[in-house]
Amino acid sequence: MKRTGFAELPLHYGKAPPWLVERMIKLAKGIIAVIVDEYGRDVFLRRISDPYWFQALGCVLGYDWHSSGVTTVVTGVLKSASNLEDLGLAVCGGKGKASMQTPNEIMKVGEALDLSTNKISDLQYASKMSAKVDNTAIQAGYPLYHHAFFIAEDGKWAVIQQGMSVKDKTARRYHWLSEKVKEFVVEPHNAIVGDRRREITLDMTSRSSEGARRTSVDLAKEEPKKVAKMHVSIRPAYQRSLQEWIPQDSEKGAKGYVADFLSMPVAINWKALRKAYEFQPRDYEELLKIRGIGPSTVRGLALISDLIYGEKPSWKDPLKYSFCLGGKDGVPFPVDRGAYDEIIEILGNAVKQAKVGEKERINAIRRLREFGGKRMNLRTRYR
Repeated sequence: MKRTGFAELPLHYGKAPPWLVERMIKLAKGIIAVIVDEYGRDVFLRRISDPYWFQALGCVLGYDWHSSGVTTVVTGVLKSASNLEDLGLAVCGGKGKASMQTPNEIMKVGEALDLSTNKISDLQYASKMSAKVDNTAIQAGYPLYHHAFFIAEDGKWAVIQQGMSVKDKTARRYHWLSEKVKEFVVEPHNAIVGDRRREITLDMTSRSSEGARRTSVDLAKEEPKKVAKMHVSIRPAYQRSLQEWIPQDSEKGAKGYVADFLSMPVAINWKALRKAYEFQPRDYEELLKIRGIGPSTVRGLALISDLIYGEKPSWKDPLKYSFCLGGKDGVPFPVDRGAYDEIIEILGNAVKQAKVGEKERINAIRRLREFGGKRMNLRTRYR
């Protein structure tokens, strides 16, 4: 990744008011239409996979400038604003139970776009693996609860998904872009955004975890009984302390929160390892995609790889603001409904004029900075 950083995303509860969502959808349609018309779908996918741009979009749409709700509400708005007929874009999935419908929605979108069966299968696989990686291969204490899969009519894709920490009420967002993904299990993200940089994070996608990945695959190919013996041999009864394995922060030590989710796995999924043994995966991606290979099993194999074979995994946490129309809860200031509706009208007219060749209106849109300074008290802040 060329850029890394963080944004604060505290968990907020409640729902966006209907009057705001309605305006957000209209404004989002105008913004997407301008981008697609001017630059194409590839650029749109690149922009929504950029955490700075995505965060700014949430602010322009009038949502909270730093809330975890930016992810769920903005992607939901984009799902409503996108359409295949005019834009050649679709968004699948969503929050909670809606995320479980992603494969079926990808199928419907693929059929509507007349994509091949193989291409549709590839898209479903990309959705599944991106979620599996962020839920299992990276362990910072943020299980996923939201998954949005963006598809362009040529089959290119992007993913925005989010996990939640119940410990400290913070969220972490993961951005993927198909053109940047060379391997699903080797630093595949366009960006990872979060509030808290963890001192200790098991990152099996790091390039420095290559040895641990390779050894984990070799272990999975072994008879499960042999792996079980190795697992027992490194249990706390045989080792003086788990602290000898988990790296310690000089001030806090490896205790408290970290130990809660990076503890020695009590029960590896031996049925899943049996499947892996019978399947004989060729690489870590094939191992990870096996049903039942979850965080505990990944952690257990990484632990054995380190303590017995000396192949250490990475413990470095792999971790990017603005106001325009206000926020739904009045922070930093109440939403200016009049200015909001005026911008929707301006963008709508600009798109109509652009379609008949009058690009001058688009150039005017590019100077919204001046308009914003006079009409909307535009404020920006970046990290």
